Amino acid sequence: MANRIFILIVVYVLSGLAPRAQNPALAKVISRPASSTIDLPAEIAPYLATTIDAKVPGYVEQMLVDRGAVVKEGQLLVTLTAPEMQARIAQAQAQAEAAKAEQSQAEAQLAAQQSTLEKLKQAAQTPGAVAGNDLIQNEKQLDALRSLLAARKQAADAAQAAVDAENSLVAYLKITAPFDGVITTRLAHPGALAGPPGNAPLLILQQIQHLRVVVPVPEEDVGEIARGATVAFTVPAYPRRVFSGRIARIAHSLDAKTRTMPVELDVFNHDDALAPGMYPSVRWPVRGTKPVLFVPKTSIVTTTERTFVIRVRGGRAEWIDVRPGPAEGSLVAVTGALQEGDQVLRHATDETRDGSPYPAAGR
Repeated sequence: MANRIFILIVVYVLSGLAPRAQNPALAKVISRPASSTIDLPAEIAPYLATTIDAKVPGYVEQMLVDRGAVVKEGQLLVTLTAPEMQARIAQAQAQAEAAKAEQSQAEAQLAAQQSTLEKLKQAAQTPGAVAGNDLIQNEKQLDALRSLLAARKQAADAAQAAVDAENSLVAYLKITAPFDGVITTRLAHPGALAGPPGNAPLLILQQIQHLRVVVPVPEEDVGEIARGATVAFTVPAYPRRVFSGRIARIAHSLDAKTRTMPVELDVFNHDDALAPGMYPSVRWPVRGTKPVLFVPKTSIVTTTERTFVIRVRGGRAEWIDVRPGPAEGSLVAVTGALQEGDQVLRHATDETRDGSPYPAAGR
């Protein structure tokens, strides 16, 4: 019997020392900065875009792609024909051959003069056989021929360079894609005159698998920009679908007229649902600077007369009028005569009357 009494005493003492669990029927009013989103208009642009031009004048011989064609980098798009180019190449080759022939002739003349001079030098070893003036004249002729050969060689090299330059232009008659993308516009047909650069383009190529969403962020909200953050947006074509992009590029400069800062989101368009030129609505995150009180959504009671929460203080229930604000998950921002740390009923109803006893408050 004595042992049983001792055990009961120990259990009683330990139960007094154990921490008391928070009443699950109550929730604390918490305070923190409120976060929300604002809808900002934006524009979708291709990650890469270019016009396809002819680098040399010519006529379109074949147009191998059309609007909507998906192309790969290096793929042949257009072939041109340029009869004038072939004529210029033939003329340049003829000039190069003529220059080469003149160089060969100068080399032969120089070799002959060198041989004559060597013979004169050998003959001069015999006193009186060769006049000294003859040696001098032949050496001057040899120097002149060396200069002539150098000039002919330079002319031949220039003529060959002209041939190589004309031949290099032949490669421009075949126009290839500079990157993976989609032909969004076709502007020429076979037989059309193409080039030189700066004239009407042949095609427009855009990369649409990777897109830029350009968001003009108002000056008052640029402080919340975080590179790498994910931002949601919608487009009118798919009103029930939410897309997302990552903040990748920040202008760090405001537009003087609109007082906005362009920010670009990187978006990967794997299913081709998005297209350049769309105007999405971006849910831009903003966070207030002043703390806001939050309570669970289920703590708010709305009747025909008032909206309130039920605070438990001093063992009694108190109806505290509040005005709900934006929701964040399971919590709602409220304004009213509450303080951080107040305890309110987690699942409140108007059945708990104002001023009624609430025994759970002291636990």
